[in-house]
Amino acid sequence: MLFNIGDLVTRKSHNNDVIFEIIKIEDKTAYLKGKDIRLYADSHINDLVLTPNENLDNDEENINRMKELISLDRSEYFYLPGKILHIDGDNEYLERCIKFYKKLNIMAYGLKIDEKDISFELEKYLSRFKPNILVITGHDAMYHRKDKITYKNSDNFIKAIEVARNYEDNQERLIIIAGACQSNYEELIKAGANFASSPKRVNIHALDPAIIASSIALSDRNIPIDLLSIIDRTKYKEEGVGGIITNGTMYKGYPR
Repeated sequence: MLFNIGDLVTRKSHNNDVIFEIIKIEDKTAYLKGKDIRLYADSHINDLVLTPNENLDNDEENINRMKELISLDRSEYFYLPGKILHIDGDNEYLERCIKFYKKLNIMAYGLKIDEKDISFELEKYLSRFKPNILVITGHDAMYHRKDKITYKNSDNFIKAIEVARNYEDNQERLIIIAGACQSNYEELIKAGANFASSPKRVNIHALDPAIIASSIALSDRNIPIDLLSIIDRTKYKEEGVGGIITNGTMYKGYPR
């Protein structure tokens, strides 16, 4: 079968579990990027199967589900959700997350910065935007090398968290959501993240960081969030994302 750049495919050897877009073909090797999952991979073209567009996740369904879960009394009160700074190593996923925030009427600033550069760029943007919630994400991967486990970008995320915590060490004043597919969850939490991926070193959905951030932005300020309920909104739930109980960031006012 002839494949082209831009085709949507799955891999037979992985039980067709993830939908990818072909971003490059060299000889008989296709280089792939997950459409819904934050994942890069490569594969022999004989392992690929074409898949239709309708198999992709529907972001509108995720948005409508969020609206149902977070119902606000619009008759008498007004609401000021927390402000989000979303830094992403992937521009396509970034744009998707920003659209998600906009649909939920959340003020969010988005920046595309390579994972290795986030820690060097972060402080000036924290000072400029003064967010309540910081998302640090992009791509990651776990590698087994002899007797050692290494990660593609977890160290870069950890460095960025440390910069953010040097700027604001109070985990209620700046809520940090960090990590990507297969990230070193324990070390991200130890560095100061409120939420992180990935407890079971699984892949995460492109929108998972935005779902967590939106849930906190739309939760009442000074009231502890329902931790299990928020994690349950993500694609792979507690296997993909974990965190600590913290307060929401939304002000509630009267009269409207």
